[in-house]
Amino acid sequence: MLKQHKNKKFNYKPRFSKENELNTTLEDDSKVDEFVSKWQRVRKVNRKRGTRGFSIRWLIIILVLLLISMYILDFKFR
Repeated sequence: MLKQHKNKKFNYKPRFSKENELNTTLEDDSKVDEFVSKWQRVRKVNRKRGTRGFSIRWLIIILVLLLISMYILDFKFR
């Protein structure tokens, strides 16, 4: 009628075992080097993109100033 539960059993593998410590550090170093090289390539590409002529923000500001000045000149010379 009242059955007691058995304890659960898990297959636990330690995350930081000393057996594969040397192999994992070499793999981690290669992953870090790969990440750094990818990051530097992306950074160079983004830096080049910013050097093109006018940005869209500046073009919009110039357009708004031009429209305001046209309105003022039109109103003044009527």
